[in-house]
Amino acid sequence: MPHRSGLAVVTETSAQLSGSHRPLTGVVIVSYRVPGLLEACLLSLRAARTADDLRVVVVDNASNDTSENIVRRAFPAAEFIGLTRNIGYGRANNVGIDRLRETCAPRSYLLLNPDTVVPGTAIERLHRTLAEFPTIGAVGPRLELKNGEIDPACRRGFPSPLTALFHLGGIARIAPRSRIAGRYRLTFLDERAVADVDSLVGACMLVRAEAMDAIAGFDESFFLYGEDLDLCWRIRTAGWRIVYDGRVDVMHHKRSSAARNPRSLIEFYRAMRLFYRKHYDATTPPLGRIAVEVAISSLIAIAALMPKLRNRLPGAAT
Repeated sequence: MPHRSGLAVVTETSAQLSGSHRPLTGVVIVSYRVPGLLEACLLSLRAARTADDLRVVVVDNASNDTSENIVRRAFPAAEFIGLTRNIGYGRANNVGIDRLRETCAPRSYLLLNPDTVVPGTAIERLHRTLAEFPTIGAVGPRLELKNGEIDPACRRGFPSPLTALFHLGGIARIAPRSRIAGRYRLTFLDERAVADVDSLVGACMLVRAEAMDAIAGFDESFFLYGEDLDLCWRIRTAGWRIVYDGRVDVMHHKRSSAARNPRSLIEFYRAMRLFYRKHYDATTPPLGRIAVEVAISSLIAIAALMPKLRNRLPGAAT
């Protein structure tokens, strides 16, 4: 197995993936210390109508927990790749994609988070959309949160400086139906629509193999956030469409704790800076460039100070 960037991995194989049959879907699940959620995700895949045509690889980012045993019990036909350290979400996905490409060359890749539960017909229906339109490079479902509401990250516009300003500044919440103010989360778009969008979310995204091959997978510069936006940008730039299919539901047990974690916030803003520099910096006027850099640096600094500020609040533990 070739390794990207000299990465050493420890691989435990639960099943032989190679063979003359080319599977319809290669599933890549990147896991990190969520064995319970991972089990529910794998059990939902086993129950899928297309389960016999799936090849599943779980790439574990050095969780050092019971994840490997969970994989063997919940989906014995899956392959478990245990990494020796946490290398980030995008890079770990590339490990899984490379493994599937080598062993079975699937016709598509389903990028899936371990905190999702996939209904029995969801993968089949996403494939139907992909097959109906040969120009589609990636398709994603409506992600449903535990409270029944849509996960707004499942269909997005690219965060241009103006779009990011409307989103972070709260203007989008005031005018969610505006096609300008609501551009990032596409809040003006019907939840059940089938529509071309800028980006899907890496929690559940079905990518045509030819599109994935054309862009050589994820940009490993992104560690935790922003890699799915960048992936979709490059798929679109390569000439493929990105489509949101709101007729298909997938459950997403999204954890809100990460959003409140200062380290996660810092990674989020760092990814924002990386995405901006990669895709918008060259076309932004000098004063605008300075304003964006100052704004992002300020957000990173505030996130870094959050633990200290919390400790100084009345009633905080001493």
